[in-house]
Amino acid sequence: MDYIETQPERTDLPLVVVPTMFEAMYRPLASSLRILHDVARVRMYKDFNIDADTIVERCAQADTVMVIGFHVNGPLLEKLADHVRCFVFGGTGVSNFIDLKRTRELGIRVCNTVHYGDETVAEYTFALILELARGVGAMDRGIRAGNWSGREGFALKDKTLGIIGFGGIGQSVARIADGFGMRTMVWNSHVNAATARSLGTIRVDTIAELMAHSDIVSLHLPLNEETDRVITADDLEKLRPGSLLINTARAELIEDGALVSRLGRGDIRAALDVFDKEPLPADDPLRSVPGVILTPHVAWRADDAYHDMSRQVARSILAFYNGERFNVVE
Repeated sequence: MDYIETQPERTDLPLVVVPTMFEAMYRPLASSLRILHDVARVRMYKDFNIDADTIVERCAQADTVMVIGFHVNGPLLEKLADHVRCFVFGGTGVSNFIDLKRTRELGIRVCNTVHYGDETVAEYTFALILELARGVGAMDRGIRAGNWSGREGFALKDKTLGIIGFGGIGQSVARIADGFGMRTMVWNSHVNAATARSLGTIRVDTIAELMAHSDIVSLHLPLNEETDRVITADDLEKLRPGSLLINTARAELIEDGALVSRLGRGDIRAALDVFDKEPLPADDPLRSVPGVILTPHVAWRADDAYHDMSRQVARSILAFYNGERFNVVE
């Protein structure tokens, strides 16, 4: 059997299907979903990167589906819509994974998970910053290849970190930056002035202004109608030579083609954990741009985040079957 199912004999209960997941998620998710005993059966598959036909097959009897690592739109959504009543997304930025307009039309509930990885993503952001600044990984590979020359570093103390987006992750990034002795400035159309002041962060009015005055820029906006392609080629032009750009949020925040064009000039460097197409295609131009660190959308993947996400997923499903609301995406 390629799945594990709780209470398989309880065919009178609705079926919750987790069609795919990271193996490391299994234990925290299985533990959290115990609260659905006598409420719903849960069928969990422990493999990842499956195709759409397999998702449809696995979800054939599902009343609720947990969505992680695949997109629910177009033909896939239509094939599931005749029997699925609730999608629970294992993440925050649900709009580019689930067609919310269509699910609303169909009357299907969509839930997400919030703030489950604020510190995890913030820590990973600094892992990327430090790799760009000091090149520890690159020097390790160099030594193993017989190169002892090393490289010059980029100190963080007294540098200015520009944070685009100031929700839970952005605020966590600001707190870590303070520990490094950095200055921070923030742009966010909804930033709370009191929160910014409490973290010693300067607010700016435009993305262009933030780009122009930052040594490092880190993106932490959610993707929605307001933020889709909100960062333009003109904004990126304001980055000074030697600047670093970090994106652990969403690639779709940046205007199509603008980042590759700016990086191609070779005077700034970047670390990217998110891409327009994932997995990153073999012929994507980002693969050949020098000075760029690429990682496979893993900033959120850590033990604490898995546990918090799992608890929220379980609560959302329980609330759905109890006629209540938890983390419902409006």
